[in-house]
Amino acid sequence: MAVLRSRILDLMKVQCRIFSHTFNPEGLRLGNKVLRQRLKGPALAAYYPRKMATFKDLQKAYGDSFETYNEEEEERLEMLKMYAELGLEDLGLILTIDFSIKARGKGAPKKKRTAAESKKFKGKKR
Repeated sequence: MAVLRSRILDLMKVQCRIFSHTFNPEGLRLGNKVLRQRLKGPALAAYYPRKMATFKDLQKAYGDSFETYNEEEEERLEMLKMYAELGLEDLGLILTIDFSIKARGKGAPKKKRTAAESKKFKGKKR
């Protein structure tokens, strides 16, 4: 003895009304499952700490009147001043080279000064 389809649909309607589901007898994909879920935005926003003011923000707000101490920059300027006192202004560029790399032989090769030196290495590599 088979139950009529209309009776089953009526039962489904009542069931959906009781459990606050969407009545969908055709089984279409409506996205109700996703829409019923709690919103994740406030939970994610509360997880990450609030952004505090950075030095860039302070410099932007106060302009040139805001000065910070940069130890590396001060050391570089001090070395340049020392080279200037010795009359070696061109050697100020040496400060940009990482000496530990050069000491291990991993730095860039020396530039060739004459045309003969540069032609010496232009042959085929075998």
